[in-house]
Amino acid sequence: MFSQGTFDAAVPQAKPASRTATFAILAIILSGWVALVWLAFDMSHPLAQLMMPLSSHWKAANLAAIVAMWAVMMAAMMLPSALPMFRIFATLSTKPEERLRAQAFVAAYLVVWLVFAVAATGVQWLLQQAGWLNPMIASTSTALNVTLLVVAGVYQFSPLKRVCLAKCRTPVGFLLGEWRPGIGGGFVMGLRHGLFCVGCCWVLMALLFVGGAMNLAWIAALSAAVAIEKVLPGGERLSRCLGVALIAAGLVRVVTLAG
Repeated sequence: MFSQGTFDAAVPQAKPASRTATFAILAIILSGWVALVWLAFDMSHPLAQLMMPLSSHWKAANLAAIVAMWAVMMAAMMLPSALPMFRIFATLSTKPEERLRAQAFVAAYLVVWLVFAVAATGVQWLLQQAGWLNPMIASTSTALNVTLLVVAGVYQFSPLKRVCLAKCRTPVGFLLGEWRPGIGGGFVMGLRHGLFCVGCCWVLMALLFVGGAMNLAWIAALSAAVAIEKVLPGGERLSRCLGVALIAAGLVRVVTLAG
């Protein structure tokens, strides 16, 4: 049974494992951002064109490319804020046979966001079918923009948001409450942590449709917002401030439209 004493005893013994895990995850993050930057600066490339179909009449190549785009984007955006959790889990997986458990934890977390990427691809197709998205994957509907901004703002104050954010902000607390032995246990823990992160951030990810999923500055801004509320001290208060700002932005658009 995992306990606070186990955690305290393990921390000073496993710095090499933690460093290795950190470097591996940083490599994934860097690769993801390099891909996003390349995509933003070379949209004429055939692969980039596959990710930006002009209509909802997608071919299989479009579908595969768009799912891959969303998966890379989610990894690049979400892994930085999850890094403290991964480092602690790797620190506790000190024995050689336990390293696979740490890898299973990270893999499961990425599986959750891969499923989210598939869902986002489906939403993108539906919105494009309705004529509400341009090829840059940005909304052309004022009503959709206002709805997403206000819903995202209100969600920042919801009980589900508070619970999920608390789980993401307290790695030790999550591990104490969710600890399971073995590789399978590590995979289940990774799934659960991923689900908490989705519960915390899904509506912020939906805002990619407002600023454009091909807009590198917008992607970076949302990534920073996620990291700030999940990692920095006082992140809960900053999360509520973000909620107020999003609601205000939505209302400003309504007033502007009415005027």
